[in-house]
Amino acid sequence: MTEHLDGESFKKRVFDWEKSKEWKYEGELPAIIDFYAEWCGPCKMLGPVLEELSKKYDGKLSVFKVDTDKEAELSALFNITSVPTLLFVPKEGLPSIALGALPKPQLEKAIGEVLKVA
Repeated sequence: MTEHLDGESFKKRVFDWEKSKEWKYEGELPAIIDFYAEWCGPCKMLGPVLEELSKKYDGKLSVFKVDTDKEAELSALFNITSVPTLLFVPKEGLPSIALGALPKPQLEKAIGEVLKVA
């Protein structure tokens, strides 16, 4: 199931930028973070696909959503200038960014190759 994050929950679940300038992922599972906006058409198309993938990879992958209109500071932190923007966060190493509503096969490929989730 996808989980909506605000700044405080992001600090606890993903990364606390106030404690550390160097990236350190706080999560237990690899994650996809969807930076989206309510008014964005492609975001609306991507939402159900991410929901489906969160069920398919339940227990292996976290899927988070961040509303860029409500979380301007968080969006600025990651230089989010267009939506949807996806952040692929592996357990170890730095996150990767993908712009736009990726099709399901591309998302699944990234889940396997970037996040190392089978």
